[in-house]
Amino acid sequence: MTKTDIVILAAGKGTRMRSQLPKVLHKLAGKPMLTHVLDAANAMADAHKVVVTGHGAERVRATYPESAFTMVEQTEQLGTGHAVQSALGRLRDGAKVIILYGDVPLITPATISKMLNAVDEEHISLLTIELDDPSGYGRIIRDDHGEIEAIVEQKDANSDQLQVSEVNTGVMALTTELLRAWLPKIGNQNAQGEYYLTDLIAIARQAGYSIHGVQPISASEVEGINSRQQLAALERVYQLQLAEQLMASGTSLADPSRYDQRGTVIAGTDNFIDINCLFEGTVTIGSSVRIGPNCQITDSHIGDGVEIKANTVIEQSTIGDLAVLGPFARIRPGTQLGSNTKVGNFVETKKAIVGNGSKINHLSYVGDAELGENVNVGAGTITCNYDGVNKHKTEIGDNSFIGSNSTLIAPVSIGVDGFVAAGSTISSEVPAGHLSVGRAKQRNIPGWKRPTKKK
Repeated sequence: MTKTDIVILAAGKGTRMRSQLPKVLHKLAGKPMLTHVLDAANAMADAHKVVVTGHGAERVRATYPESAFTMVEQTEQLGTGHAVQSALGRLRDGAKVIILYGDVPLITPATISKMLNAVDEEHISLLTIELDDPSGYGRIIRDDHGEIEAIVEQKDANSDQLQVSEVNTGVMALTTELLRAWLPKIGNQNAQGEYYLTDLIAIARQAGYSIHGVQPISASEVEGINSRQQLAALERVYQLQLAEQLMASGTSLADPSRYDQRGTVIAGTDNFIDINCLFEGTVTIGSSVRIGPNCQITDSHIGDGVEIKANTVIEQSTIGDLAVLGPFARIRPGTQLGSNTKVGNFVETKKAIVGNGSKINHLSYVGDAELGENVNVGAGTITCNYDGVNKHKTEIGDNSFIGSNSTLIAPVSIGVDGFVAAGSTISSEVPAGHLSVGRAKQRNIPGWKRPTKKK
C-alpha cells in the first residue's frame, strides 16, 4: 500500500482577521478550520499528517491531542516553499506527499484522492480551477500543447498572463524524493522576496516531468479564508451544502438558507424542520418528526413522530416516539422522555426520566427525578433537588397526579396512584394511593380594610 504524507500549512497570522486567535483556529460550522482539513486528511489510508505552524503555535498544539498530527514550527514566514521545507525532515521515504492549507477548510477526501492517484513516476499533480474573476490568484500558464508549464503569481504576471482565468489553488502532490530534490532549487527573486512553492512547477518541467491538472468537485473546496467576511460567506456556502444533503435524505426544510448544523445530523424520512434551527454535536432524528422555528438541539436522539414546538432547547437528551415538546421548553442534559410524553411551555427538565404517557404541561421544573408512566404534573410544580451542597432525587410512581403549584422537597417519593393536592409542600413519603395535602391552614379575617396611601 502506498504511503501518504499530508503536509498542512497553518503558519499564517491572518492579519485581516484582526484576532489574537490563530487564523486556522477560527471556526466554520462549529469546528476550527484546521479540523476540517484534518478530517479530510484522516479519510486517506495510512495518512501521516504534518502541520506546519507559526503564529500561535502553542495554541494550535493545545487545541489537539498529541496523536492528531506531527507539528513543526516555521519560525520565520518566508513563503510557502520555506514552510514545506520546514516539514521535509518529518516526511517518509517512498511516500506520496500532498500539500494542503489550514485556511482552506472545505477540501474533500474525493479531491485529495484524485490528486494522489495522479502522481506517478512521470507526473506530479496540481489542483487548478477556472474563475470568472481570477484577481489575486497565481495564473496557470500552459504551453502550445495545453500542458502546464508554470504558475505566475499576480504581482509578477504581465498583461497577457493576467487575462488567464485558470488559477492555482496551491494544492499539489508529488513524491517525497522529488520534493527533497526540488525544494532547494526554489529562489526568492520575486516581488515579495519569498520562496514560492509554485516554482516547483517550472522546476518539474525543466526536469522532464509532466504536471497533471486536477479540478475540484466544487469551487468551495478551494476557497481560502483571510477575513471574517470571507469566513461568514463560506459558512453560508457550507451550511447550504449540509442542508441539501439533509433534504436529499428525506427531510424538508422550510428555508435551507436558515438552517445551521455544527456537527452531524442523521435523520430518517418525512421530517420537517422550520426556520432558524441549530443542530450541534451528534443529533439523530427518527422519521415523521416536526421541528418548529428557532429550536436548538445538541447531542440528542429524537424518536419517530416527535413534535418539537417553537423555541425549544434540547441538550444531551433522549426523546421517545410521539413525544410533544414546547413551545419554549428547555430539556437539559440527562433527560429521558418516554413515548407519548408531553413537556409543555416554559418547562425545564434536568436529569429527569419521564415514563411513557406522562405529562409536564407548563411552567414547571423537574430535575433529578424519575417519573413513572401516565404521571400528570400540574403547572408551577418544582422538584427541590438541591440543598445548597448536594443533589437529591424525587421519585413519582405510575398514575400519580401532582397538583398545580406543588413543591416536592427531595429526597422524596410519591407512591403509585399518589395524589398531591394543589399548593402543597411535600417533604416526606406519600404512600401508594394516598392523597397528600401539605398546605398552611387558611384563615379568613372579617372586617379587614385595605391599606391606604398616606397623604
